[in-house]
Amino acid sequence: MAGIYIHIPFCKQACYYCDFHFSTSLKRKEEMLIAIKRELVLRKDELNKEQIETIYFGGGTPSLLTIGELQLLLNTIYENYEVVEDAEITMEANPDDLSAKKIKELAKLPINRLSIGIQSFFDDDLKFMNRAHTAEESKKCLTEATKYFDNITIDLIYGVPNMSNEKWLSNLKTAFDFNIPHISSYALTVEEKTVLHKLIEKGKVPPVDENLALEHYHILVAETEKRGLVNYEISNFGNPAYFSKHNTSYWFGEKYLGIGPSAHSFTGFERSWNVSNNTKYIKALLVDELPSQKEQLSETNRFNEYIMTGLRTIWGVSFQKIEKEFGAMYLHDLKKSAERHIKSGLLEIELRTFSGKFLVTTKKGKFLADGIASDLFKITS
Repeated sequence: MAGIYIHIPFCKQACYYCDFHFSTSLKRKEEMLIAIKRELVLRKDELNKEQIETIYFGGGTPSLLTIGELQLLLNTIYENYEVVEDAEITMEANPDDLSAKKIKELAKLPINRLSIGIQSFFDDDLKFMNRAHTAEESKKCLTEATKYFDNITIDLIYGVPNMSNEKWLSNLKTAFDFNIPHISSYALTVEEKTVLHKLIEKGKVPPVDENLALEHYHILVAETEKRGLVNYEISNFGNPAYFSKHNTSYWFGEKYLGIGPSAHSFTGFERSWNVSNNTKYIKALLVDELPSQKEQLSETNRFNEYIMTGLRTIWGVSFQKIEKEFGAMYLHDLKKSAERHIKSGLLEIELRTFSGKFLVTTKKGKFLADGIASDLFKITS
């Protein structure tokens, strides 16, 4: 099984914290869709005719596309790939794009999962982030979306300056009141070259407080657990029936095609990425050239990626898999590197019937998973 990710590189306006590839000009949208369609056709044999289990429209803002444009891309996929009958097909969307009419039309497409970028239910937070929607639009779109879609995930951001614990609890309560079965929640981070980074440098907004983010994370874990949502990946909380199949395939190292400018692809042993430039991307596809670069992943690269993704999830890192795919020396070194984190209560070893021992992060260690993983990486000389 494999997946397809389609990057739609357009947004109405730039969120201050975002460092993804996008353009706020829609002038070349038609050309871009032709190019994306062409890339889908040119790359149809790359997955060796494996069945497609998940399709994900990301961005950018895919909800800026019309129903006809989305149907065009879906038709191209179904005409050139073998898609399983019950494929998970996700579209990222912003609340201001999801009118009652559009939601009703979307429900008629094969799209069966919405990922809605709420971020906060407070207007002052949304203004701070430079989001295009209001808190009221968020609530209206969820009221309508839940009538037609049962598989909905929302994004929420915590650790926002001036967001009290009470406000963060209120954000979570509002989400729970809509019976949302899945929440993706991230700490506000400051990426270089973003507007937020520049505003903090100039002293116009306060810096991000890591202690506040940690407090919010602990609240998030406790409150979602009360509601029966499983923290199956550090930033993802869901009813087990609504875990993201597409994102889970990333964490399990399954193959996927990334289509569109800046999109990444993975075959197990090779990674490739498209140019992060709309004009160059369109020009290349006009002459049937793929605007991408590739790299072969070394054994060390693959080991480190498995450690990074595994420790972020409830499934952890399999000792059996490490020994089988990388050898006894890798397993020996991993166990030795993990010792101090086990002693400090950040990692533990679980024994599972039929599948052996797994290295997993504890509740205490989960928020620190990325840092812990880097300590366990194999360093090439």
